[in-house]
Amino acid sequence: MNDINVIKQVAALTEMPIADLKKKWVDLHPKTTPPPFNRMFLVKRLAHRIQELSLGGLPEQEKNRMKRLLTDEPALPIPKKLMGDRLLPGTRLIREWKGQECCCTVLEDGFEYQGRKFGSLSAVANFISGTKWNGLTFWGLKKQEIRACSQSNQPDECAYEIKK
Repeated sequence: MNDINVIKQVAALTEMPIADLKKKWVDLHPKTTPPPFNRMFLVKRLAHRIQELSLGGLPEQEKNRMKRLLTDEPALPIPKKLMGDRLLPGTRLIREWKGQECCCTVLEDGFEYQGRKFGSLSAVANFISGTKWNGLTFWGLKKQEIRACSQSNQPDECAYEIKK
């Protein structure tokens, strides 16, 4: 079916008497009887069905998601977006804190500082400062305050230096 034919069919629904709408319902929904609702309900549902048949329905993934929502099955976990996703493993973040140079290395699954592994930049910042910090703010990554990075392709030679 082409788009113009679909538009014509949908437009014709608004002029049809309710008896014809119910016949159309049976044509488009062969296994169900027309619902006992008002005319506008039938028009809207028929228009949707015509478009669905012509243009395609929901993708299988969305149908499965809706089924899970209806049956109270637990939702699939949404993957966390980690700062490490944006930084290459081996990248070193360098910052001065109270006169000391702090160097944190990005790992595949977290961060390393002074030989100790951390799950987030915030955890490293809290360890260094002793107070709660947003890791992106502490390391100067929140407002893109990155001053320089080595142009080398070697991850071990890449370091972000924080602007202060």
